[in-house]
Amino acid sequence: MKYLIASDLHGSAYFAEKLWEAFEKEKADRLIFLGDMLYHGPRNDLPRDYDTKKVTRIMNSHKNEILCVRGNCEAEVDQMVLEFPVMADYAVLPVPNHRNDRKEVTLFITHGHLFNEESLPMLQPGDILLHGHTHVQVCREHPEEGYVYMNPGSLSLPKDDSVHGYMTLEDGHFRWVNIETGEEIMEYRA
Repeated sequence: MKYLIASDLHGSAYFAEKLWEAFEKEKADRLIFLGDMLYHGPRNDLPRDYDTKKVTRIMNSHKNEILCVRGNCEAEVDQMVLEFPVMADYAVLPVPNHRNDRKEVTLFITHGHLFNEESLPMLQPGDILLHGHTHVQVCREHPEEGYVYMNPGSLSLPKDDSVHGYMTLEDGHFRWVNIETGEEIMEYRA
């Protein structure tokens, strides 16, 4: 199974279309979306081609391929127009482990406004905390606490010298990719 992982679309129709082009190019099976799909939020500028109705149509046309968690910009009204669940605060997914004697580790999937490096969920050694929210690509090991933190950055509003990007996950191999150039930014093997 190959996953494409993305976050923080914030209503950009342009990057919604780029997302599904990348999904096809990557030959992904599922999209893990880490929240903040439709609304741009009061602290952000409007993203390129801001059009929440078009984004809704694009995302609904792929409703059977999406696993989504709630971001801090999601509201009940978003769930009323989206045809797939978007209101879960987190999800967990086992992923193959190639680093120690555990067969699998848990990928803890969330947006990042509730659970993050300062407010950790219950993790076991080797588990991975995956969230968006900061709009910055990150892969950071925490050896003392025994977990890894990963962030795909933002599709539409990257910050702190990040790029418009996404991640892929296949057989425990994570890759960060620039959505505009297709260039690999970094990688990690679980």
